[in-house]
Amino acid sequence: MARAETEFNVERVDVVDLKTVYAEVRPIDTVPGRARIGGTVATLSVDEGQAVKAGEVIAMVGDPKLALTLDSLAAQIKVAEAEYDNAETQLKRGRTLIQRGIISQASLDELETAAEVATRKLDSAKAERSVVEQQLAEGAVEAPTDGRVLTVPVTTGAVIMAGETVATIAAEGYILRLEVPERHARFMAVGDKIFVARRQLGADEAAPATVTGTIKQVYPELQNGRVVADATVEDLGDYFVGERALVRVSAGHRSTYAIPESFVKTRYGIDFVRLKRPDGEIVDVVVQLGRRFRKDDKTFIEVLTGVADGDTLVMS
Repeated sequence: MARAETEFNVERVDVVDLKTVYAEVRPIDTVPGRARIGGTVATLSVDEGQAVKAGEVIAMVGDPKLALTLDSLAAQIKVAEAEYDNAETQLKRGRTLIQRGIISQASLDELETAAEVATRKLDSAKAERSVVEQQLAEGAVEAPTDGRVLTVPVTTGAVIMAGETVATIAAEGYILRLEVPERHARFMAVGDKIFVARRQLGADEAAPATVTGTIKQVYPELQNGRVVADATVEDLGDYFVGERALVRVSAGHRSTYAIPESFVKTRYGIDFVRLKRPDGEIVDVVVQLGRRFRKDDKTFIEVLTGVADGDTLVMS
Protein backbone atom coordinates (compact mmCIF):
# COMPACT_ATOMS: atom_id res chain seq x y z
CA MET A 1 0.00 0.00 0.00
CA ALA A 2 1.47 3.34 -0.99
CA ARG A 3 2.19 5.79 1.83
CA ALA A 4 2.92 8.54 -0.68
CA GLU A 5 3.20 8.93 -4.41
CA THR A 6 6.96 8.51 -4.18
CA GLU A 7 6.99 5.37 -1.98
CA PHE A 8 5.41 1.93 -2.20
CA ASN A 9 5.37 -0.90 0.36
CA VAL A 10 5.80 -4.32 -1.22
CA GLU A 11 3.32 -7.00 -0.15
CA ARG A 12 1.89 -10.16 -1.62
CA VAL A 13 -1.26 -9.89 -3.73
CA ASP A 14 -3.52 -12.44 -5.37
CA VAL A 15 -3.47 -12.37 -9.17
CA VAL A 16 -5.43 -14.31 -11.73
CA ASP A 17 -3.46 -16.28 -14.28
CA LEU A 18 -4.95 -15.86 -17.74
CA LYS A 19 -4.80 -18.42 -20.53
CA THR A 20 -5.30 -17.45 -24.15
CA VAL A 21 -7.70 -19.62 -26.15
CA TYR A 22 -9.85 -19.29 -29.22
CA ALA A 23 -13.63 -19.01 -28.94
CA GLU A 24 -16.20 -19.38 -31.68
CA VAL A 25 -19.11 -17.02 -32.26
CA ARG A 26 -22.38 -18.94 -32.05
CA PRO A 27 -26.02 -17.86 -32.20
CA ILE A 28 -28.00 -18.31 -28.99
CA ASP A 29 -30.75 -20.10 -30.93
CA THR A 30 -30.97 -21.47 -34.47
CA VAL A 31 -34.54 -21.69 -35.75
CA PRO A 32 -35.64 -23.30 -39.04
CA GLY A 33 -38.22 -21.62 -41.25
CA ARG A 34 -40.34 -24.54 -42.48
CA ALA A 35 -42.91 -24.95 -45.24
CA ARG A 36 -46.40 -25.71 -43.94
CA ILE A 37 -47.56 -27.34 -47.16
CA GLY A 38 -45.88 -29.41 -49.85
CA GLY A 39 -45.45 -28.00 -53.34
CA THR A 40 -43.12 -25.98 -55.54
CA VAL A 41 -41.12 -22.97 -54.32
CA ALA A 42 -42.63 -20.17 -56.36
CA THR A 43 -40.65 -17.27 -54.88
CA LEU A 44 -37.66 -17.04 -52.56
CA SER A 45 -36.97 -13.61 -51.09
CA VAL A 46 -33.99 -14.22 -48.76
CA ASP A 47 -30.35 -15.18 -49.10
CA GLU A 48 -27.57 -16.16 -46.72
CA GLY A 49 -26.52 -13.35 -44.39
CA GLN A 50 -29.72 -11.33 -44.81
CA ALA A 51 -31.41 -9.91 -41.70
CA VAL A 52 -35.11 -10.77 -41.29
CA LYS A 53 -37.92 -9.86 -38.91
CA ALA A 54 -40.37 -12.25 -37.26
CA GLY A 55 -43.40 -12.81 -39.51
CA GLU A 56 -41.64 -11.61 -42.66
CA VAL A 57 -42.52 -13.73 -45.72
CA ILE A 58 -39.31 -15.36 -46.88
CA ALA A 59 -40.75 -17.71 -49.52
CA MET A 60 -43.98 -18.76 -51.26
CA VAL A 61 -44.81 -22.40 -51.82
CA GLY A 62 -47.50 -23.23 -54.36
CA ASP A 63 -49.36 -26.50 -55.04
CA PRO A 64 -51.09 -26.65 -58.45
CA LYS A 65 -53.49 -29.32 -57.13
CA LEU A 66 -54.91 -26.82 -54.63
CA ALA A 67 -55.83 -24.41 -57.42
CA LEU A 68 -57.59 -27.23 -59.29
CA THR A 69 -59.40 -28.25 -56.09
CA LEU A 70 -60.49 -24.64 -55.60
CA ASP A 71 -61.94 -24.52 -59.12
CA SER A 72 -63.79 -27.79 -58.50
CA LEU A 73 -65.24 -26.50 -55.25
CA ALA A 74 -66.35 -23.28 -56.93
CA ALA A 75 -68.36 -25.36 -59.41
CA GLN A 76 -69.83 -27.48 -56.57
CA ILE A 77 -70.86 -24.32 -54.72
CA LYS A 78 -72.72 -23.05 -57.80
CA VAL A 79 -74.59 -26.37 -58.06
CA ALA A 80 -75.38 -26.28 -54.33
CA GLU A 81 -76.61 -22.70 -54.59
CA ALA A 82 -78.94 -23.64 -57.48
CA GLU A 83 -80.29 -26.61 -55.49
CA TYR A 84 -80.78 -24.38 -52.46
CA ASP A 85 -82.66 -21.74 -54.47
CA ASN A 86 -84.85 -24.42 -56.01
CA ALA A 87 -85.55 -26.02 -52.61
CA GLU A 88 -86.47 -22.69 -51.07
CA THR A 89 -88.80 -21.89 -53.99
CA GLN A 90 -90.50 -25.30 -53.67
CA LEU A 91 -90.88 -24.81 -49.91
CA LYS A 92 -92.54 -21.40 -50.32
CA ARG A 93 -94.93 -22.84 -52.89
CA GLY A 94 -95.71 -25.77 -50.62
CA ARG A 95 -96.56 -23.50 -47.68
CA THR A 96 -98.98 -21.59 -49.90
CA LEU A 97 -100.60 -24.78 -51.21
CA ILE A 98 -101.07 -26.33 -47.77
CA GLN A 99 -103.05 -23.27 -46.69
CA ARG A 100 -105.44 -23.98 -49.54
CA GLY A 101 -105.57 -27.64 -48.64
CA ILE A 102 -104.12 -28.76 -51.96
CA ILE A 103 -101.18 -30.77 -50.50
CA SER A 104 -100.78 -32.79 -47.33
CA GLN A 105 -98.63 -32.08 -44.30
CA ALA A 106 -96.37 -35.00 -45.24
CA SER A 107 -95.60 -33.39 -48.59
CA LEU A 108 -94.74 -30.13 -46.85
CA ASP A 109 -92.43 -31.98 -44.46
CA GLU A 110 -90.61 -33.49 -47.44
CA LEU A 111 -90.13 -30.03 -48.95
CA GLU A 112 -88.77 -28.67 -45.65
CA THR A 113 -86.35 -31.59 -45.39
CA ALA A 114 -85.16 -31.03 -48.97
CA ALA A 115 -84.56 -27.33 -48.19
CA GLU A 116 -82.60 -28.25 -45.04
CA VAL A 117 -80.44 -30.73 -46.99
CA ALA A 118 -79.71 -28.14 -49.68
CA THR A 119 -78.71 -25.62 -47.00
CA ARG A 120 -76.32 -28.08 -45.34
CA LYS A 121 -74.85 -29.07 -48.72
CA LEU A 122 -74.13 -25.44 -49.57
CA ASP A 123 -72.54 -24.79 -46.16
CA SER A 124 -70.35 -27.91 -46.54
CA ALA A 125 -69.08 -26.83 -49.97
CA LYS A 126 -68.23 -23.34 -48.65
CA ALA A 127 -66.41 -24.84 -45.66
CA GLU A 128 -64.32 -27.06 -47.96
CA ARG A 129 -63.46 -24.01 -50.04
CA SER A 130 -62.31 -22.17 -46.86
CA VAL A 131 -60.04 -25.10 -46.00
CA VAL A 132 -58.39 -25.01 -49.42
CA GLU A 133 -58.04 -21.23 -49.29
CA GLN A 134 -56.32 -21.58 -45.91
CA GLN A 135 -53.96 -24.17 -47.37
CA LEU A 136 -53.11 -21.76 -50.18
CA ALA A 137 -52.45 -19.02 -47.61
CA GLU A 138 -50.17 -21.39 -45.69
CA GLY A 139 -47.94 -21.51 -48.73
CA ALA A 140 -46.37 -18.32 -47.36
CA VAL A 141 -43.26 -19.30 -45.38
CA GLU A 142 -42.67 -16.76 -42.58
CA ALA A 143 -39.54 -16.05 -40.56
CA PRO A 144 -40.16 -17.52 -37.08
CA THR A 145 -37.99 -14.93 -35.29
CA ASP A 146 -35.86 -11.84 -35.74
CA GLY A 147 -32.35 -12.73 -36.81
CA ARG A 148 -29.97 -13.43 -39.66
CA VAL A 149 -30.31 -16.10 -42.34
CA LEU A 150 -27.60 -18.73 -42.05
CA THR A 151 -28.52 -21.21 -44.79
CA VAL A 152 -31.06 -21.46 -47.61
CA PRO A 153 -31.06 -25.12 -48.73
CA VAL A 154 -33.70 -24.69 -51.49
CA THR A 155 -33.99 -22.73 -54.71
CA THR A 156 -36.86 -21.30 -56.71
CA GLY A 157 -38.65 -24.10 -58.54
CA ALA A 158 -37.61 -26.79 -56.07
CA VAL A 159 -40.26 -29.29 -54.98
CA ILE A 160 -40.46 -29.60 -51.20
CA MET A 161 -42.54 -31.51 -48.68
CA ALA A 162 -44.60 -30.12 -45.83
CA GLY A 163 -42.32 -29.43 -42.85
CA GLU A 164 -39.17 -29.14 -44.96
CA THR A 165 -36.72 -26.35 -44.04
CA VAL A 166 -36.66 -23.40 -46.41
CA ALA A 167 -34.16 -21.28 -44.43
CA THR A 168 -32.22 -21.57 -41.18
CA ILE A 169 -32.24 -18.40 -39.10
CA ALA A 170 -29.87 -17.45 -36.29
CA ALA A 171 -31.91 -15.61 -33.69
CA GLU A 172 -30.62 -12.17 -32.71
CA GLY A 173 -28.01 -12.38 -29.98
CA TYR A 174 -24.70 -14.23 -30.07
CA ILE A 175 -22.50 -16.02 -27.57
CA LEU A 176 -18.88 -17.16 -27.51
CA ARG A 177 -18.37 -20.92 -27.29
CA LEU A 178 -15.08 -21.66 -25.51
CA GLU A 179 -13.20 -24.95 -25.37
CA VAL A 180 -10.51 -25.01 -22.68
CA PRO A 181 -8.08 -27.90 -21.92
CA GLU A 182 -9.28 -30.31 -19.26
CA ARG A 183 -6.61 -29.29 -16.73
CA HIS A 184 -8.18 -25.84 -16.51
CA ALA A 185 -11.74 -27.12 -15.96
CA ARG A 186 -11.61 -26.66 -12.18
CA PHE A 187 -10.76 -22.98 -12.58
CA MET A 188 -13.79 -22.11 -14.72
CA ALA A 189 -17.03 -21.04 -13.07
CA VAL A 190 -20.21 -19.20 -13.99
CA GLY A 191 -19.71 -15.47 -13.52
CA ASP A 192 -15.98 -15.44 -14.33
CA LYS A 193 -14.77 -12.58 -16.50
CA ILE A 194 -13.17 -13.13 -19.87
CA PHE A 195 -11.27 -10.71 -22.07
CA VAL A 196 -11.91 -10.75 -25.80
CA ALA A 197 -9.31 -9.30 -28.17
CA ARG A 198 -10.52 -6.81 -30.73
CA ARG A 199 -11.33 -8.45 -34.03
CA GLN A 200 -8.75 -7.80 -36.72
CA LEU A 201 -11.08 -7.84 -39.73
CA GLY A 202 -12.56 -4.38 -40.15
CA ALA A 203 -11.52 -3.30 -36.65
CA ASP A 204 -12.07 0.27 -35.51
CA GLU A 205 -8.69 1.70 -34.49
CA ALA A 206 -10.39 3.92 -31.89
CA ALA A 207 -12.05 0.92 -30.22
CA PRO A 208 -10.53 -0.58 -27.07
CA ALA A 209 -8.01 -3.41 -27.50
CA THR A 210 -10.17 -5.82 -25.49
CA VAL A 211 -13.77 -6.08 -24.37
CA THR A 212 -15.01 -7.87 -21.28
CA GLY A 213 -17.47 -10.75 -21.20
CA THR A 214 -18.95 -13.09 -18.60
CA ILE A 215 -19.16 -16.87 -18.53
CA LYS A 216 -22.86 -17.79 -18.37
CA GLN A 217 -22.73 -21.58 -18.60
CA VAL A 218 -20.15 -24.32 -18.08
CA TYR A 219 -21.17 -27.67 -19.57
CA PRO A 220 -20.67 -30.68 -17.27
CA GLU A 221 -19.52 -33.01 -20.05
CA LEU A 222 -16.00 -32.85 -21.48
CA GLN A 223 -15.67 -33.03 -25.25
CA ASN A 224 -12.42 -34.38 -26.70
CA GLY A 225 -10.65 -33.67 -23.42
CA ARG A 226 -11.86 -30.08 -23.25
CA VAL A 227 -14.33 -28.27 -21.01
CA VAL A 228 -16.94 -26.32 -22.98
CA ALA A 229 -18.41 -23.02 -21.77
CA ASP A 230 -20.58 -20.23 -23.16
CA ALA A 231 -19.86 -16.56 -22.53
CA THR A 232 -21.85 -13.44 -23.27
CA VAL A 233 -20.16 -10.36 -24.69
CA GLU A 234 -21.77 -7.11 -25.74
CA ASP A 235 -21.65 -5.97 -29.37
CA LEU A 236 -21.06 -9.31 -31.07
CA GLY A 237 -23.77 -8.56 -33.63
CA ASP A 238 -21.33 -7.63 -36.41
CA TYR A 239 -19.35 -10.87 -36.08
CA PHE A 240 -19.84 -13.70 -38.53
CA VAL A 241 -21.38 -16.85 -37.13
CA GLY A 242 -18.49 -19.27 -36.76
CA GLU A 243 -15.87 -16.52 -36.60
CA ARG A 244 -13.10 -17.20 -34.09
CA ALA A 245 -12.05 -14.66 -31.48
CA LEU A 246 -8.96 -14.60 -29.25
CA VAL A 247 -10.03 -14.83 -25.60
CA ARG A 248 -8.20 -14.82 -22.28
CA VAL A 249 -9.79 -16.85 -19.50
CA SER A 250 -8.94 -17.52 -15.88
CA ALA A 251 -6.46 -20.36 -15.30
CA GLY A 252 -6.28 -20.09 -11.49
CA HIS A 253 -5.21 -17.71 -8.72
CA ARG A 254 -1.79 -17.37 -7.10
CA SER A 255 0.03 -15.13 -4.68
CA THR A 256 2.85 -12.94 -5.96
CA TYR A 257 4.53 -9.57 -5.59
CA ALA A 258 3.32 -6.70 -7.75
CA ILE A 259 4.46 -3.09 -7.90
CA PRO A 260 3.32 -0.05 -9.88
CA GLU A 261 4.92 0.19 -13.29
CA SER A 262 6.23 3.67 -12.54
CA PHE A 263 8.66 2.28 -9.91
CA VAL A 264 10.53 0.16 -12.47
CA LYS A 265 13.45 1.56 -14.41
CA THR A 266 15.40 -0.05 -17.22
CA ARG A 267 19.05 0.53 -18.01
CA TYR A 268 20.99 -1.34 -20.70
CA GLY A 269 18.23 -3.92 -20.87
CA ILE A 270 18.23 -4.59 -17.11
CA ASP A 271 15.21 -3.84 -14.91
CA PHE A 272 15.74 -2.50 -11.41
CA VAL A 273 13.95 -0.71 -8.58
CA ARG A 274 15.18 1.64 -5.87
CA LEU A 275 14.95 0.03 -2.42
CA LYS A 276 14.94 2.01 0.81
CA ARG A 277 16.60 0.04 3.61
CA PRO A 278 15.59 0.35 7.29
CA ASP A 279 18.61 2.59 7.96
CA GLY A 280 17.44 4.98 5.24
CA GLU A 281 20.01 3.97 2.64
CA ILE A 282 18.67 3.77 -0.92
CA VAL A 283 20.10 1.11 -3.20
CA ASP A 284 19.31 -0.12 -6.72
CA VAL A 285 18.08 -3.72 -6.84
CA VAL A 286 17.85 -5.78 -10.04
CA VAL A 287 14.47 -7.47 -10.45
CA GLN A 288 12.99 -10.08 -12.74
CA LEU A 289 9.61 -9.02 -14.00
CA GLY A 290 6.53 -10.99 -15.01
CA ARG A 291 3.36 -9.89 -16.71
CA ARG A 292 1.56 -6.58 -16.47
CA PHE A 293 -2.04 -6.24 -15.27
CA ARG A 294 -4.51 -3.55 -14.33
CA LYS A 295 -5.65 -3.00 -10.75
CA ASP A 296 -7.49 0.00 -9.29
CA ASP A 297 -7.06 1.81 -12.62
CA LYS A 298 -3.28 1.50 -12.39
CA THR A 299 -0.79 -0.67 -14.25
CA PHE A 300 1.11 -3.10 -12.05
CA ILE A 301 4.00 -5.41 -12.90
CA GLU A 302 4.56 -8.79 -11.32
CA VAL A 303 8.00 -9.12 -9.69
CA LEU A 304 9.33 -12.68 -9.75
CA THR A 305 12.60 -12.09 -7.89
CA GLY A 306 14.38 -9.15 -6.24
CA VAL A 307 11.88 -7.93 -3.62
CA ALA A 308 10.29 -9.32 -0.47
CA ASP A 309 7.45 -8.58 1.95
CA GLY A 310 7.81 -5.26 3.71
CA ASP A 311 10.33 -3.73 1.27
CA THR A 312 9.86 -0.03 0.66
CA LEU A 313 10.41 1.22 -2.87
CA VAL A 314 11.04 4.82 -3.78
CA MET A 315 10.85 6.68 -7.03
CA SER A 316 14.17 7.46 -8.63
